[in-house]
Amino acid sequence: MQPHGAIFLALPHLGPVLLWLLTRHRTSGWDDSPKKPPWCPPHRVLLAGWITIYFVMGYASYLVWKDLGGGFGRPLALPLGLYAVKLAVSWAALILFFGAHTHGLALLHLLLLYGLAVSTALIWHPINKLAALLLLPYLAWLTVTASIAYRLWRDSLCPDHQPQPVGEKND
Repeated sequence: MQPHGAIFLALPHLGPVLLWLLTRHRTSGWDDSPKKPPWCPPHRVLLAGWITIYFVMGYASYLVWKDLGGGFGRPLALPLGLYAVKLAVSWAALILFFGAHTHGLALLHLLLLYGLAVSTALIWHPINKLAALLLLPYLAWLTVTASIAYRLWRDSLCPDHQPQPVGEKND
């Protein structure tokens, strides 16, 4: 891997690192909420998942960059431009989900992100098939994150849909 590869691996982590620096005191304990779905992974697992996904995306973008000759010429505008937009929307979704706790807006961003990820994979496929395939775990992780955001958003709007703890009866 060329030295540029390290930049491509590190770049996706810029947003999450800034999010952590700005919200580290407000995000602790968010996953202890009674509104959290019982199947929701712990906060650390969610963060580890995002970190892993960002490394994979960074490597995939490096493969596309390398296969198109490196540099920052015209052939890279669409494949890496779309990737940059996807990355920015991904960071915004993380801020909305983990930082602002606005799960409805996070869900909208995640749905937009899903479309951007599919578009990116389709654009990348003719350039580098492995890079396109490396986005599949990202799509799976977006599905998990979007389902959590949907559940948290739904439960905030409709408290009657929240599951009752075992052993409690509604009178």
